[in-house]
Amino acid sequence: MNYYEQVENITVQKEHQVKINNRKELEINGVKEIDSFDNEEFLLETNMGYLIVRGQNLQLKNLNVEEGLVQIKGKVYELTYVDEHHQEKAKGLFSRLFR
Repeated sequence: MNYYEQVENITVQKEHQVKINNRKELEINGVKEIDSFDNEEFLLETNMGYLIVRGQNLQLKNLNVEEGLVQIKGKVYELTYVDEHHQEKAKGLFSRLFR
């Protein structure tokens, strides 16, 4: 295997960060898609798996699709990641969301 074959097999992971300011403002980058949201829950697909944001009076403050940046304001109670290791939990979550 030569150098060029090795480079083709490398997967570059995009950056994913979550910043919380006083539990009132949330800034998340590395967001691929917003699957659903309301004033109590956001379901975001990120580079690191699905992220569930739960809180009170949540509002989408800013969305930049090109940069994958989402800003949410409101009182944040919980952040939960759902990935392939928790598929059963994810299936239950999606079934509750789309009844």
